Amino acid sequence: MTHQTATQEAPTADALPATGPSPRRGGAWLRVVPAMFLLAWGGNHFTPLVHMYEEDGGYAIWQANLLLGMYVGGLVPGLLVASALSDRRGRKPVLIGGTIAAILGSVLLGIGFDLFWLLCVGRVLAGIGVGVAMSVGTSWIKELSSPPFDHKANITAGARRPALTLTVGFAIGAAVTGCLAQWGPLPEALPYGVHGLLSIVALLIVFTAPETLAKHQRSDQHWWRGLRIPLVGHRTFIRLIIPAAPWVFAAAGVAYAVMPALVQKQLGEWTTLYATVLTVVTLGAGALVQNLVPSINRWTGGRGLVVGLVLMTLGMGLAVVAALVANPILALVVAIVLGIAYGICVVAGLIVVQAIAEPDDLAGITGVYYSLAYSGFLLPTVLAALLPVLPYSLSLGAVAAVCLLCLATVAGGSKRHL
Repeated sequence: MTHQTATQEAPTADALPATGPSPRRGGAWLRVVPAMFLLAWGGNHFTPLVHMYEEDGGYAIWQANLLLGMYVGGLVPGLLVASALSDRRGRKPVLIGGTIAAILGSVLLGIGFDLFWLLCVGRVLAGIGVGVAMSVGTSWIKELSSPPFDHKANITAGARRPALTLTVGFAIGAAVTGCLAQWGPLPEALPYGVHGLLSIVALLIVFTAPETLAKHQRSDQHWWRGLRIPLVGHRTFIRLIIPAAPWVFAAAGVAYAVMPALVQKQLGEWTTLYATVLTVVTLGAGALVQNLVPSINRWTGGRGLVVGLVLMTLGMGLAVVAALVANPILALVVAIVLGIAYGICVVAGLIVVQAIAEPDDLAGITGVYYSLAYSGFLLPTVLAALLPVLPYSLSLGAVAAVCLLCLATVAGGSKRHL
């Protein structure tokens, strides 16, 4: 696949920081990292608490899983609207707004343990924050990883850096929250308080980051017109990204939401800790493999997405076996395989998206990509809702079959586009 880099006009004074080290040294992207890291943390630190809400909060399984997936309701508009706003207003103010939304989300989650509707609102606000991080934050780091802000970064740095930041944030957030809930006081509130305080620090740091979209480069159309993204009709996007993207977070959801549910009877009071371990293992495996994706693309002639979906299909097949035997060790193996598949697919897909995007399309098409990817995170909610009529072993078998069909589609599309 041929990769193209985004060319930018020389930044004016309003696109560079007034003080501090020159962004030309290549380190300016690190000032955005804490905010993106904490936004990802806020999106995923609910995951290891699902069992706690069922057992201690008295919520039904479908309610707990709905809360898990509820932030997709904030994430998708956060992805699409935020990207359009950032093209008009710049990257910095929109990411700042997303961080503030995430802080408010943590406040509501911390005080709303007994109020389902308040938890829903908090999860939606957390989703808005993640959506802003994924679209605007990813675009901002991509631009800060390119000339004139960074002359040393290679062509894939703009995809690897934000993807790795988000993945580590998802993992660390779940790890800290799970440990605080297992051993700390006030498990229904303390994790959210810690996240809120750290997010305030990240907010102060992001104020020092340079804006990459100078005023003369910004769109002058109304933001809602920016929601039209012609690149979604690009043949490469249709044949490679649409069938592959939903499996990115479908893999993560099955690994750390469904697998703990399969073995919770054997684990008892340790279910929360086990769910935390599975979350960290899944995302840790994904983080470790992400820097290898450029090499995988070279070794396979640009077929990184195909490799990821092969592992995805294998992981879903193993999940069926795990559902039948309900073994915690096998469930852990499933999490590792799906985590590796997640890590490969998220970066490989982002590389494809950035390769077909022009500078003024980047934020928008990135938002669409992550919207598709996060649609897969609703899969655990769907599977939980089907439990009265369809056990996990059968529903996961159907999921594995659909995954195999998507693999065949992407493999065929790769042959035509490489």
